[in-house]
Amino acid sequence: MKKSLSLVLLAVAASASGGDRLLRTEMVLDAPVAEVFRAWTTEEGVKSFFAPGAHIDLKVDGLYEIYFQPTAEPGHRGAEGMRILALEPDRRFAFTWSAPHDQPYVRGQRTMVVLDFDSLGPARTHLRFSQVGWGEGPEWDAAFQYFDRVWNQFVLPNLKYRFQKGPIDWNAPPHLAPIAASLRNELVSR
Repeated sequence: MKKSLSLVLLAVAASASGGDRLLRTEMVLDAPVAEVFRAWTTEEGVKSFFAPGAHIDLKVDGLYEIYFQPTAEPGHRGAEGMRILALEPDRRFAFTWSAPHDQPYVRGQRTMVVLDFDSLGPARTHLRFSQVGWGEGPEWDAAFQYFDRVWNQFVLPNLKYRFQKGPIDWNAPPHLAPIAASLRNELVSR
C-alpha cells in the first residue's frame, strides 16, 4: 500500500508521451520523521523553508497554497489553488503543482509532487521527492527545466538548511549549493 500511490502516479505520467520524465531525488535529514512531515504539511512548517506564506487545509482535496509573494494580489502570490492528493501522516504527502505565470499554458495544467517519508531512527528521516505528470512541447520543456532548477537549488537545500541551522530568514535567505547535479530522471518505456 505504501508505494501504491507513487506507482499509480507514475503509471498515469507514463501513459502520456511526455510523461516519461520526472524529477526525483532522495535525501536524508537529521530530524525525526514527524518534524520533516510537519515542515511540509503545516503553514508554520512551510514558512520555515519553502516560502514566506502559506494556506493549508490539511485533508485530502484540501488547499495547499504556497505564497512566494504573500502580500501580492490574489492570483499572483505563488502556487494558489493547489490541492492535497494524498495524506498519510509521517509516511506520504502528495499535492498538485503549477508553473509560474510566464508559462501560462502549463500553469493552467497541473503536475503532482509526491513525498515519501521513512524513519531511519529517532532523529533521521529519508525523504524521497518526485514530481510527475509532465506534458510535451516547448512550454512543458521550459517548466521541466525551471522546476529542476528551483527544487534542486532552492526549495530542497532550504529544507536541509532548516533542519541543520534553523528556519529560513526570508529577509536574508541563504545562498545554498544544489543538492544534486540535476533531479531529472527518465522512465523506461515498456
